[in-house]
Amino acid sequence: MSLRRLARFPASCSLCRRTFSATASPPPPAPASPSYLAHNLLDEFSRPRASRDAARLRRLATHLTAPAAESILLKLPSWRHALDFFRWAAEQPGFRHSCYSLNAMASLLPRHQHAHLDRIAADAIATRCLMTPGALGFLLRCLGAAGLTDTAVRVFDAARASFSCTPNSYTYNCLLDALAKAGRADDADARLREMVTKCGDGSVDKYTFTSLLRCYCNAGRPDDANDVFQRMSERGWVDEHVLTTLAVAFSKWGKVEGAVDLVGRMEALGMRLSEKTLNVLVHGFAKQGRIDKAMDMFAKMLSYGFVIDLAMYSVLIEGLCQDKDIGKAVKLFKEMKSSGVAPDVRLLKRMIEAFCREGDFATVDLFINDNAECLKSGGVVPLYNAVLEGLVNRGEVETAYELLCSMICGGHGVNDDVTIGAHMLHIKEDAKPNSDSFNIVVCGLCKVKKLDMALALIKDMAGLGCKGKVLMFNDLIHELCNIDRLDEAYTMFNQMKDLGLIPSEFTYNSLFYGVCRRKDPNAALDLLREMRTNGHSPWIKNCTEMVQKLCFSGRITEALQFLDGMLQMGFLPDMVTYSAAINGMCKTGEVDNALGLFRDISCKYYHPDVVAHNILINGFLKSGKFDEAEKIMEDMLEKGLLPSVVTYNLMIDVWCKTGRIEKAIAHLNKMVDEEKQPTVVTYTSLIDGICSAGRPDEAIKLWCEMREKGCAPNNIAYTAFVNGLCKCGRMETALTYFEEMVTEGFELDTFSCLYFINFLISNGNSSKGCELLKEILLKGTYSNNLKMAGLISKAIEELSKDGRTSSDIQTFVEKGLVSNAQSLMNKDGRK
Repeated sequence: MSLRRLARFPASCSLCRRTFSATASPPPPAPASPSYLAHNLLDEFSRPRASRDAARLRRLATHLTAPAAESILLKLPSWRHALDFFRWAAEQPGFRHSCYSLNAMASLLPRHQHAHLDRIAADAIATRCLMTPGALGFLLRCLGAAGLTDTAVRVFDAARASFSCTPNSYTYNCLLDALAKAGRADDADARLREMVTKCGDGSVDKYTFTSLLRCYCNAGRPDDANDVFQRMSERGWVDEHVLTTLAVAFSKWGKVEGAVDLVGRMEALGMRLSEKTLNVLVHGFAKQGRIDKAMDMFAKMLSYGFVIDLAMYSVLIEGLCQDKDIGKAVKLFKEMKSSGVAPDVRLLKRMIEAFCREGDFATVDLFINDNAECLKSGGVVPLYNAVLEGLVNRGEVETAYELLCSMICGGHGVNDDVTIGAHMLHIKEDAKPNSDSFNIVVCGLCKVKKLDMALALIKDMAGLGCKGKVLMFNDLIHELCNIDRLDEAYTMFNQMKDLGLIPSEFTYNSLFYGVCRRKDPNAALDLLREMRTNGHSPWIKNCTEMVQKLCFSGRITEALQFLDGMLQMGFLPDMVTYSAAINGMCKTGEVDNALGLFRDISCKYYHPDVVAHNILINGFLKSGKFDEAEKIMEDMLEKGLLPSVVTYNLMIDVWCKTGRIEKAIAHLNKMVDEEKQPTVVTYTSLIDGICSAGRPDEAIKLWCEMREKGCAPNNIAYTAFVNGLCKCGRMETALTYFEEMVTEGFELDTFSCLYFINFLISNGNSSKGCELLKEILLKGTYSNNLKMAGLISKAIEELSKDGRTSSDIQTFVEKGLVSNAQSLMNKDGRK
């Protein structure tokens, strides 16, 4: 049958065909009959290319016509033969394919042969192939079915310019159908408007709306789909295809009730759902977790007499297991086997997993025994692996270990039965563990830190000739490095390489972490060289760990050499790692060297961030180099970096310590303006600085402001405030806040407390001073501190002169509470 009869061309096709024939050049003289030409060309192109008669083909080519080409294409034994003939014909002098021979070739190409179909469409545009609206529509349908939506749009737009074809409503419908398959709803809307403009309102028919409906369904636009459906219902255009399309879409969208309603509507209209539709609905409902509705659709399939395959049973049984309806799952499983459908390993594993989640290990044993015959030799191992995984997931890792050991014995040893809870699991003889078995249990043992048991299993695994899995070795190496068993980690690392397993980036970085913990830069650099050779990069957090540990141990030079070694290998440490080095140098007093590294990084690699600037500011601050600290902040601001709360805190502390209180207060206000919430550290520095400047009233006001803003003072804040009030001679106020401090559960450190005691005594409050001194003496926390001993001695001397407290001091002496302080003072050569 010719393509002309296969294609659904509109009534105007015959007219277009006559017009096309009139405008084309007359064909060359034909041979004795068209059948002769077709017979000979079919004979030649049914042969392999190398055995064709070139001279014969040249003679036949002079008589080739487009109708003959169409007929020959449809009769060749395969699409490959047809494509070979199609391209040969296009190369013959004086021959041009017609829209019918072109469409014949398009119809023969399998849908997955996108490149060939795309090229045919491109050649049609390039050769300005004349087309009828019906032929154009047929080509658009072929392109849409193959998923070549962009090509379909390009062909359609070229129709008037290249094909001398004015698209009609049928052609537009074919384009809409192509857009619908791709779910390109916006494009479909635009083309619909264009169709109405060109062809009139009457051009929109049932097929137009059907394409739009499918387009909105594929695009996931339920509201638009519903709108089209309502409009089709009003016109009486709703049929089985429309309802099926919408029901399937509702299922995919999770609108289960809507899909069920549509199915009911179809049945009420006497429409019978197809096997494919029911299949899609069952899977869709199961995927949405509505196994009840999926079972309803399944019952309809049974009532219609459709054949149920393993995939259908599997999705339902797995859904029931997921829904914890194990009883129904087992019943359906038995029905499946009774109907002659054998389960596969995947389904059996899913059911065992469900039994394990419920702790039903008695059923597990029966289930394995009853279904072992469905599996090939050794196929039972994945089922035992499912049990192992179930035990590990339930936290029963040691039971999983015992089960694996029994599997290793192969059902012949004394431990061929394993007790799980109140049940016994018998191990079959062919249940030899595989790499998955060891992977499950070793990873579980690593999780609960049972590393020695895991290492023992690795030896058993090697004895059985199993390679294991990279994940298993990774977990074991990682955990060994975490507890500083680096040598054993390296043993595992070498073993996995000997077994032919390729270490991953995680493997190397776990070892790298272990080496960094050991503070061994040489070993770390050796490992980095191997990582570079294998295309892996170090995790920067491990590099930072190494630098921090070396710096905190005072090994600054080694830390810097390690960073240089990384650079030489092509690994650029990040700013966090460099910041760790700068911080380490600052903590050991090498602030100027830290500044040098900071500047070197700025020139070569990075623009240091706010954190790096803060580290340097703090370093200069701790070293008493306040001007340098302020200069770093100014540089930071010039670079456009916004100070953090930490930056402001550091600089406010600098300005307070150098007596620039107004500047410190101004920056407190700036913090607030920038919506950076001042912390207790901010207020503590300011209160201490204001008190040192002799401005206690402002300090009290700031303290109250801090409390009002919800910033709770800590022990350091109270200490600074009480000491500051003492400096300003505000005894009563200092005592009030001291008592508040004690009520809040804080206390002054020993030195501050002794200073406060002497302040109280000198300001006439000997009783309170004596009371606090007694607490200090009883605690004995001043031991071996000459400054504290001096303050105690001074307080005792003043209290001994006061009649209100002299007897208390005598009691302290008699009880030996002041002997330690006096002894320290005598050793120092003072009375």
